[in-house]
Amino acid sequence: MFSARLIKLLNLIKVPYLTKKLFHGVAATTEHIQILKSVGKIKTIIDIGANKGQFALAARYVFPESQIISFEPLSGPSRIFKKVFSKDRNIILHQSAIGTETTSQPIHVSKQNDSSSLLPISNNQTAVFPGTEESHTEEIFVAPLNHFIKKDDLIPPVMVKIDVQGYELEVLKGCEKFLEDFNYIYVECSFIELYKGQAFLDEVYDFLSRYSFKLAGVYNVCYDKKGLAVQGDFFFKKKDSNE
Repeated sequence: MFSARLIKLLNLIKVPYLTKKLFHGVAATTEHIQILKSVGKIKTIIDIGANKGQFALAARYVFPESQIISFEPLSGPSRIFKKVFSKDRNIILHQSAIGTETTSQPIHVSKQNDSSSLLPISNNQTAVFPGTEESHTEEIFVAPLNHFIKKDDLIPPVMVKIDVQGYELEVLKGCEKFLEDFNYIYVECSFIELYKGQAFLDEVYDFLSRYSFKLAGVYNVCYDKKGLAVQGDFFFKKKDSNE
């Protein structure tokens, strides 16, 4: 774990733009940079589960001219995100979660806020990732993607990143009116129940297959102490996309 963090820090300090953002206490997710570079040109990025802006930093580094539309429901991380990108007019943050209905509901806030979820945190989660126990709940706003944007807002090619701790399938259903407009979807999925009632990779795969997406890559797979795969990042590409 320590060596992985050291490698990440070394990668960050190689890039002046990312190094500056460390002063806000936000480290870009450098593990995503290579996959972002491999995609080619992206004009619009929808960042669902933005937390403090870790992925948005990596995306901005790779795609300096793209528009980034981010969603983060928690108040604390949202405040930090706004500070990090206060001078970037091409990044918009909506303090909300994405779901199938417009409502307010409690989110289970983890002691590590990037492990928070609209679903209850399971014993598997805290066993594999110690220190991610629930701290408290916070009432948040939830709405479908079309509550915030219109199709005309999406300049193609469009990439969607989803990191929502077990709520992936509900997020995709909340984006259903736009799925035909997306070229790429990069989503974290689990093989085991980390959050109670969550969908698994096979369910997400089946759902996206119905909308002509194919699995094009698997990245950052995490294993438990027994060497069993727990979760990973999955890259889907629209089958008929020429981008």
